[in-house]
Amino acid sequence: MRKTIVIAVVCAVALLVASQSVFTVDETEQAIVLQLGKPVAGPLGPGLHFKLPFIQNVVTLDSRILQYDAKSADVLTKDKKTMVVDNYAKWRISDPLQFYRVLRTTSRAQSRLDDLVYAEVRVAIGNYTLDEVVSAKRAEIMAIVTSNVNDAVKNMGIQILDVRIKRTDLPPQNEKAIFGRMRTERERQAKLYRSEGQEESAKIKSRAEKERTVILADANRDAEKTRGQGDAEATKIYAEALGQSPEFYAFQRSLEAYRKSLHDNSRVVLTPSSGFLKYLK
Repeated sequence: MRKTIVIAVVCAVALLVASQSVFTVDETEQAIVLQLGKPVAGPLGPGLHFKLPFIQNVVTLDSRILQYDAKSADVLTKDKKTMVVDNYAKWRISDPLQFYRVLRTTSRAQSRLDDLVYAEVRVAIGNYTLDEVVSAKRAEIMAIVTSNVNDAVKNMGIQILDVRIKRTDLPPQNEKAIFGRMRTERERQAKLYRSEGQEESAKIKSRAEKERTVILADANRDAEKTRGQGDAEATKIYAEALGQSPEFYAFQRSLEAYRKSLHDNSRVVLTPSSGFLKYLK
């Protein structure tokens, strides 16, 4: 009976020692073995591992990419406009031993990131205007913030993978004033565009009028030239006809004169010897 009790106690002690000597690490974790609070082994990857029972203990840290969401905070831009920025950061534990020595826990790391990321976001946005932050330069700003935060946490065993702005808003008290300034600016630009359009329209009309004048002048010149050539040709034909039969030409011209002069009871006083009556005698 006593022997059975001894064997049972031995087995229980053996099981207890075995349970304290063996541990497993999950695929999403990495482990550090501590002895009297100081790291003595690690980081250990997924699988089955051993440690000294009762003397050593194990701390596991997440090996996945973690996300930190910052609270919305006010930031001042280069053009002295206040923005409410909501940002987040993706990070991971790159050096578990250094991380444990400096920060110990993930919650402390999140708290430290809260200060660092907000400080870098505030400094970076302070170098750009409101329009650049909300549109063209956002990616550039986030790249600068990511690089600067990485430099600040490199001795903490942390790697910052990305920092992004989820949302940017205007403080309620500033929205109307900023929208008013934006509207005034857009109206000013619209007037400028209209003025430039009217100026361009006047230039186009002036060029068109000039081209019209040149075209009409060329057309009139060509018409006068053609008309002169026609008159010259007609005079030539008349001269040739006159040269062939001067008497017939004189007779024809006299008949035309009679038709135009002697009509509608016209009265003409002439002497019998008048040349006008040559062909009526």
